[in-house]
Amino acid sequence: MHVIIYDFGTSTVKTCLFEINESINLLASSSADYRLYISADGGAEQDVEEWQAALCHTTKDAMEKSSVNPEKIDGLAFCSQMQGTVLVDRDGNALRRPMNYLDQKGKKEYMDCMGKGIIKVSGCSLYKLARNLIVNYAGSTSAKDPVWKYKWVENNEPEVYKRIYKWLDIGDYLVARATGRIVRTADSAFATFLYDTRKGREGWNKGLLKMYKVNPDHMPDIINCTDLAGRLTKKAADELGLAEGIPVFGGGGDTSFVNIGAGCVRPGDTHIYVGTSGWVSTFMDHQTVDIDAMITGVLSARKGYFNYYAELETAGKCFEWVMNHLALDEVGIYLDKTTVTDIESKYLSLYEFLSDVVAKVPPGANGVIFTPWLHGNRCPFEDSNAGGIFFNLRVETRKRDMIRAVLEGICYHLRWLLECEARKVKISDTIRFVGGGALSAVTCQILSDITGRTIETVSNSQEVGAIGAALVVAAGIKGMDVLDLSRQLITADRTYVPNPSNREIYERNYKVFKKLYKSNARFFKILNDRP
Repeated sequence: MHVIIYDFGTSTVKTCLFEINESINLLASSSADYRLYISADGGAEQDVEEWQAALCHTTKDAMEKSSVNPEKIDGLAFCSQMQGTVLVDRDGNALRRPMNYLDQKGKKEYMDCMGKGIIKVSGCSLYKLARNLIVNYAGSTSAKDPVWKYKWVENNEPEVYKRIYKWLDIGDYLVARATGRIVRTADSAFATFLYDTRKGREGWNKGLLKMYKVNPDHMPDIINCTDLAGRLTKKAADELGLAEGIPVFGGGGDTSFVNIGAGCVRPGDTHIYVGTSGWVSTFMDHQTVDIDAMITGVLSARKGYFNYYAELETAGKCFEWVMNHLALDEVGIYLDKTTVTDIESKYLSLYEFLSDVVAKVPPGANGVIFTPWLHGNRCPFEDSNAGGIFFNLRVETRKRDMIRAVLEGICYHLRWLLECEARKVKISDTIRFVGGGALSAVTCQILSDITGRTIETVSNSQEVGAIGAALVVAAGIKGMDVLDLSRQLITADRTYVPNPSNREIYERNYKVFKKLYKSNARFFKILNDRP
């Protein structure tokens, strides 16, 4: 069986061609970038034609690399970034640039609705939050949530608003463009916090639509992630270089599939993901919420299950930032005009080279601590004004200390999220670590040392979301339970255990790390608060 999965991230799509039989094998892949347009008003937007160009290029490239006949493709799906907003007309055409999950232009709309009320919890109206919690164990506590993007368009672009046929998430738009069918998957519907998760009532909740003043006519029909959404149209097939009529499954958000691709499919299994963003997630057979820490159980790709999910908005993005702005001149890549892969044949990437550089810095980064909040933060505190800090720089501090501090800062925050999850649910003793961050043995060991947990990784860790989506497609074609298929095919390949000699210094630094936000929250507000 051959399956194509589009792993559609914040700034890159990776198109993966899998063969699935007694094992799952990545036959070929291809990546392409598209831009994220950041604006001073809090905007974070993207361009649908850049998306399509990336999809077409990577599909043709992956197919060419594999030599698989397009007629042999049995199904495809999208595993995409979530909480975006794509407003479309009746033909599925985007009416404006889609707003990415990082977009926070709707801050005024959020405050006008959720910031009012005599009694508040986490800065939100208790009444409105309570109504949400009754319906879906979740609620909007951030201006980045999709409903405020929708409301911002209503208030600021009335001509666009008048032309809206349906309101979609990013993955739903891609399905519509591929099949001509305009629907939402249940997980993306849940991400609007307008969806009712109660058994027997699954669907758009009329009371919440009314409370947030959302037009019910804009809400699409809902399908499950595992459902057949439609078949590839001739137009889409010609553009992609595939065969018309290939089954296209519902697919869904990256958070819905990563646990399946990580093999965390038993209730209580916990995984950590580090890509552009990061999270801690525990697979559950029931829903729960911790409103103080901004953690809730989001819908899984498998109906009836949930991922208790705590997010770090900029994880790998922090390391990308430090590579671009701190690392390159020190390691000689720019000054000597050297390509890092030419330094020694063992280095396949700058990330791999920097892992070796970081390994030479002692644990604790010589006292430097970094906070990974480069675009605000959600869990365990919600503050769009929060920013990154390099704390405790001294005259002897080197850039390599700062680079290690970035990795440690990401891991400190992930430990914080683990501890918050453990307050409400039982997390697994051994944690699966997946995503691009798990490719570095140094990062894996740092995570193990800081969390005090055994860390496992899996093969093709960077494609784990795509693997989960591929298993969903394969299970749908075979008529199997995707959880059973994941248990059969996904196993750990490497294990890391905490080094007790590093415990004392990490405990010391972690205590300081947790206090840095409260000590600086009012200064973040002074510097970054937008009207």
